[in-house]
Amino acid sequence: MRYVFLGPPGVGKGTQAKGFAQRRGVPHVSTGDILREAVRAKTPVGQKAKAFMDAGKLVPDEVILEVVGERLAKPDCAGKGFVFDGFPRTLPQAEGLEKLLTTLGAQVDNVIAFTAPDDVVIERICGRLSCKCGETFHKTNRPPKKSGTCDHCGQALFQRADDTVDAVKVRLAAYKKETAPLVAFYKKRKRLTEVRADRGIEEIARDLEKIA
Repeated sequence: MRYVFLGPPGVGKGTQAKGFAQRRGVPHVSTGDILREAVRAKTPVGQKAKAFMDAGKLVPDEVILEVVGERLAKPDCAGKGFVFDGFPRTLPQAEGLEKLLTTLGAQVDNVIAFTAPDDVVIERICGRLSCKCGETFHKTNRPPKKSGTCDHCGQALFQRADDTVDAVKVRLAAYKKETAPLVAFYKKRKRLTEVRADRGIEEIARDLEKIA
């Protein structure tokens, strides 16, 4: 089972990818997580990525694809498949992933593209609360049990500096320019399913179970 979850920032694809992967018993793979792990482990490709990150630059596609290739080669992904969360982000990354999987005798089975109006995405992101452990909450849609405290680890929650209306508009514009063309890429391969994400978490999850 090899799935890709696409969508603009704040659309809820991470939450859905994590839950879907748990239900199907396959690895949930976030490029942010595997990049940080490669940097922590000081692998050769992790050192390459760190040099760009330390310089405040975007990690180039070829380095991202190296990190992804390492992750795909691990026994859990090789044996069970994966749910990619937010990867690929660009057309070169999608083409690179296709080549990587071809060398493994595999292909992406389904791409779930989450859609939502810009105003919904902005409201979701500007109300988001994050924790250093990776858990996320929302001021109205998913508030923590104890105000300002993570339900999972008990640490203080915080709002990211770029979770503002102006910053989100910039990120949405970047998504439309760089990532939205992937919809056409996967439609051409007849592997794309669009899902409305401007609904409740449980309702979307039920739809995913019917689709995938």
